[in-house]
Amino acid sequence: MKQTIALVDDDRNILISVQMTLEQEGFSVVTYTDGESALQALLAKPVDLAVLDIKMPRMDGMELLQKLRTRTAMPVIFLTSKDDELDELMGLRLGADDYITKPFSQRLLLERIRALLRRNEATKAGAAPAAVITRGNLTLDETKHQCLWKGLDIQLTVTEFLLVKALAARPGMVKSRDQLIDAAYGENVYVDDRTIDSHVKRLRKKFRNEDEEFDQIETLYGIGYRYKEA
Repeated sequence: MKQTIALVDDDRNILISVQMTLEQEGFSVVTYTDGESALQALLAKPVDLAVLDIKMPRMDGMELLQKLRTRTAMPVIFLTSKDDELDELMGLRLGADDYITKPFSQRLLLERIRALLRRNEATKAGAAPAAVITRGNLTLDETKHQCLWKGLDIQLTVTEFLLVKALAARPGMVKSRDQLIDAAYGENVYVDDRTIDSHVKRLRKKFRNEDEEFDQIETLYGIGYRYKEA
């Protein structure tokens, strides 16, 4: 049975191009050009995953997600075009599973959709728990998609979680940006090196919002990053 993806964006060019890509990959796709019509339809008939633009008429993506979260836990990816929108989004902790900045690679969006659907299916199927990684004050539970620092819950997107996991798996070992791109996005997906730098910056900010002394992710200039050994 085909999985259904909802696309909500007031840019019809994006809707058409992404719809074509997803349908070619075997997905069923429904599209909406504003948040209000999407809300009514998605509450009446939930889908497997929704991709929401933040800036839309009649109801923006963040308000739409807030209303959806009262009734459904479907995976959600945000499309955003500005860093300040990302900061606001992360600060509100609305419950989005991931985000992608415009302009974006459709292959990257496809990979993030597949990753979220796999995680969601594993959760519903009651998959056996993956190994929990514990590194000092850090605990990562992949099955629950949970990151704890000193017992405090750190809300991470899928990409951020995979980056922390890649670094914390082998403390003291340097990971190049290319290695981190492969860990977070998969092989054969092109992502600019600066994307990893931006993710690490936001990761540090999230941890330091809970603990100002957090300094476990170290930068080795010109080389990459590593998770500090205990």
